[in-house]
Order: sequence, then C-alpha cells, then structure tokens
Amino acid sequence: MTGTIGNGEAVPAATEGARREAGRSFLVGLIGAGVGPSLTPPMHEREAAQAGRRLLYRTIDITDLGLPPESVGDLVQAARHLGFDGLNITHPCKQLVLPALDGLSPEAAAIGAVNTVVFDGGAAVGHNTDWSGFAGSLRRGLPDAARDRVVLLGAGGAGAAVAHALMTCGVRELVIADLSVERAATLAERLQARFPEARCRPADTARPERLLADADGLVHATPVGMAHHPGVPVPPELLRPPLWVADVVYRPLRTELLHHAEQRGCATLDGGGMAVFQAGDAFELITGLTPDRDRMLTHFTQLLQHE
Repeated sequence: MTGTIGNGEAVPAATEGARREAGRSFLVGLIGAGVGPSLTPPMHEREAAQAGRRLLYRTIDITDLGLPPESVGDLVQAARHLGFDGLNITHPCKQLVLPALDGLSPEAAAIGAVNTVVFDGGAAVGHNTDWSGFAGSLRRGLPDAARDRVVLLGAGGAGAAVAHALMTCGVRELVIADLSVERAATLAERLQARFPEARCRPADTARPERLLADADGLVHATPVGMAHHPGVPVPPELLRPPLWVADVVYRPLRTELLHHAEQRGCATLDGGGMAVFQAGDAFELITGLTPDRDRMLTHFTQLLQHE
C-alpha cells in the first residue's frame, strides 16, 4: 500500500519484511482524550502474545497531560523519535493530526481523518481503519440488510469513515445528517465525487421523521449514547421494522438507541464489531502480522465482561 504526500509523491507503507523479522518486539501508542479505559491496548497486546511476539502498548492521554488537541502533531513527532512502531489516534485528534504526517493512504486521504499512524524509515504515514472496521462489522452482522437508502447521523471523524464504508458496501443513497449542515455538505460532496454511481446528500437533524421516512437503515456516529453522553439521537417512536439500526458506540455495547430499536423489532448492529475490526486492521498495518479477528472478538468480549 502506498500513500501520498503534499506534492503527490507516493510514500510506501511500512515495510512488512522488516516488521515480520523473527523475535521483533513492537512499541505502540494511543493518542487522544480520556483514552485510559480504551480496550485497544489489551486487544493488541493479547493478539501479539498469541503470535509469540511482545507488543507494548501505551496510552498517551492529552487530558491527563493537560495538553490541547492541537498538540497531537508534537506528540506524533516525539513518538517517532522515541522509536514507536506506530500509533492509534482517536477523538478529538483524527483530523488535527493530518498536517503532522508525511503521507496518507488513499482511504485516509479520501476520508480526511486518520486513526492509525505507521512509522517507516523515518516517515509517518497515516491510515484509516475505522472505515474498514465498520465495513467488516456490517458485512458480518447485517449481511443481508437492504442498502437502497441509508441515513447517517454524524459527519465528524467517525462519521466520515462510516460514510466511506457505507458507500463501499453498496449503499445507493446516503443521507448525512449533522448539527453542522455545512460539515455534512462538505462530506457529502467529497463522497459524491468518489462514488459517482451512487447518491450522497446532506441534511440537518431538525426533522428526524422526514429523515427516516422510507429509509432502509440508520447508522449513528455521534457521541450521544456513550457512558458520559446518555440519550437517544432520534425519537424512539420513529424506529420501526424493516429499518435496521447500527451504532458505532461500544460503551455501553447496548446503547439506548439499540435498546429501543430492538424493543420495536428492528435488526441492530452494535459498535463492538467495528471496535474489534478496526483494531485488527491497525494491528496488521503496524506489525505486519495477520491477526485472528475472531480471536480478537473473543478477547474484546472477555475484556468487556471484566469491566
């Protein structure tokens, strides 16, 4: 896989041969706000151990460090000099990290957000595995779900990745709703150019009943419903079969949105699959090792049960 730098020159992804070297250990980090409870570090460490490798995964919490989100670039440079093999990047730094990178994978460039950075030969190359993680989860969890018209709530970093995944998975019409209509419009325009055979359009969130009329699916990609942001992003009475409902939130795994959707007979997809598959894709990019994603899903379930 290659990426591009500002002048359009291709940048090679991390060299697999070097990363696969027998006995090689790995140093990986996660940069973001409030990342202490993340399950990504133990998932990576357990999977490496199963492969007979040592992987040390450290969280770099900008909240604990008293640093602004804009400091992500300095932290990436520090990690590069300290010998990290790669980083995961999470909220609120997925878009802010872009100027600090030497190259982007085609997917990360199209999405405009990065959640994985691989260091190779002194270059920091950004990737996005959120989109592939959601795509893998959707294909696994709702393989036969109708995809003629899907509504996506949220056009931020996670929303942009999920939108890319939905279009890749064959959605014919994607309606992107966000509190910022401008942000939704920008994302819709970018996706329309990349997927001209489908239709992608923006909308606001003021009239959810109009948004969901005749929709096949609803995908939620905002913080609403997380442990510290309780609530439901749409009125529960609007959830009805044959509408299917997916949530990217995985803490809690069964959000209020999914609870109401299940009560009303809708097929649902929780955020656990996306969390696991994006971690597996990032693990492979950073280490060059092919993970057992079913095993990682088992690890994820066990880790949640112990919380």
